[in-house]
Amino acid sequence: MPDPLPVPSPDPSPGSKRIDWLNLSTLVAVAILVGTEMVGASWAAGWALGGLMQLDPMVSRSIEAVFAVCGFVLLYYFMRTAIRHEPFRR
Repeated sequence: MPDPLPVPSPDPSPGSKRIDWLNLSTLVAVAILVGTEMVGASWAAGWALGGLMQLDPMVSRSIEAVFAVCGFVLLYYFMRTAIRHEPFRR
């Protein structure tokens, strides 16, 4: 009887890659620093526009919320690009 064929080892899945802790800590720090600036500036812009145009407080808060959401969206796209350039899985 012939020897059985060797079973090939499965390809490593993305979940089995090791974490590069240095890159991960860099990305977390960038997310905190850039996120604070981006969301804070967006929120402040909404507050400034509401005050400049002397809008009702409810309308002003709505503008602040819309600008804050825009800041979070910008942070999402920034982090997506940062992860592409500095992968934390190897």
